[in-house]
Amino acid sequence: MIQKRRKFLKAGASLAMAPFLPSLQAQAQEQTAGRGGKPIRRFVFVVKSSGIDKFNLVPEGLENHYVSLEGRKLGNKARRLGPMVDVSLSEHALPAKLSRLEAFRDRLTIIQSLSGEGFSGNHTAGYGALSCHNSERVAIAPSIDCLLGKQLSMGPYPMYGMATNGRLLEGGALAESYCYPNISAYKAGMPVPFQASPRKAFVELFGASVAPPEELERELALNGSLMNFLTGDAKRIEKQLTGDEKERFGLYLNSFEELQNLERKKVALSERVKRFAPKPGGLYDSVKPKHRIESYFELAAASLITGLTNVITIRPDTLGVEYRELGISNSVHALGHLGENKATNGMNGNEARAAVERLHLDGIAEMAGKLDGIPEGDGTMLDHTLIVYMSCSGGDHHGGQADWPFLLVGGSSGRLRMGRYMEFPKYREEGHRTIGNLYLSFMKAAGMNPPVSFGQPDSNLKDLDLAGPLSELMA
Repeated sequence: MIQKRRKFLKAGASLAMAPFLPSLQAQAQEQTAGRGGKPIRRFVFVVKSSGIDKFNLVPEGLENHYVSLEGRKLGNKARRLGPMVDVSLSEHALPAKLSRLEAFRDRLTIIQSLSGEGFSGNHTAGYGALSCHNSERVAIAPSIDCLLGKQLSMGPYPMYGMATNGRLLEGGALAESYCYPNISAYKAGMPVPFQASPRKAFVELFGASVAPPEELERELALNGSLMNFLTGDAKRIEKQLTGDEKERFGLYLNSFEELQNLERKKVALSERVKRFAPKPGGLYDSVKPKHRIESYFELAAASLITGLTNVITIRPDTLGVEYRELGISNSVHALGHLGENKATNGMNGNEARAAVERLHLDGIAEMAGKLDGIPEGDGTMLDHTLIVYMSCSGGDHHGGQADWPFLLVGGSSGRLRMGRYMEFPKYREEGHRTIGNLYLSFMKAAGMNPPVSFGQPDSNLKDLDLAGPLSELMA
């Protein structure tokens, strides 16, 4: 049995390797691209807690619509009245908060004032942030990362998630287990489990492939024999069932086959995984938020480079996280209440929030640099990847989803206009658009044929044209 399994794995590996070779992958993607450039091949969503400050995202030399005429931050209030802003970043210095992305200025686009006002929630829009439905705690529709993962999947994992697992508000240690951060879902009632532990994520993603060859072959053979036995036994049981019981058991049976398929795909990628897998150190076991986030980004970059997945979602923190490594003793939740009041270590609340965001942007810049160092096609991997930095809430802290900022970093395969600052008109004003329109843009850029709309419509905007992708963003 084991010898037969070994022969099967070797043959299967040779056959399964083909779809993952970069040249053939590029050909397959280009065949579905049609006109308008090649489709984006990879997406990374970095979804932080407690909103992103909008007022310090405006490039120098532009009027800042997110502060009052007296110069005070407007907070969760909508931007001041004004027309659409669409300018090249080459003509304006980046705001200080984005200095870490200076090397990617021509591949950075800042988007402001997209709304998701119907996706209510106390501290978070929950699943609504990525699915555009009013579903803070219960998944009622697929999220954009999972939809893109299904479209772009060529490796073992259509989409992989990593998230800090701890209490939503203050208190409690970071947990080392799977968690459901209430942001991603395959479909209604099927949320995505995220891995919280960097060490466990490493083992899950790369562990078997970096093991000694004889150990890997022995483990796969034993697993294969066990799977074959369980599958055969399950099929015999299935014949004795009828109606709903048979349907439910069929889903259970499919899980065995999915695990076998995942194993085969990992075998096909083993040589590339051995070459590019990270070397886990002490940071992978640290419970300090800064170290955990750095580990997540390292694992994400390696997962994309090796082809284990083409879509990654990272939730770097919760409202209860305290970034003491940055000299901040207040929780993310508390910082949202402090504003211009003193926080800690000589910083006020706004400055401390900016320091947290810079930590996340450091990880994004590090990941972008690694992808930019890997040749692919007529450019680099970054040229065919889009990294999205956003929050699970459009407001700075509590509620207020009328001004949702996004940072896009990557090459976008020539499908999106990069190197831009875009600020859409105020909520309910002519020309205003929603985050659903942005996600339709992502679908189109990925080679999909997007629907006219995405998610739950906002009745307050029924008189505006909200159909299709953002024309201002499409190349």
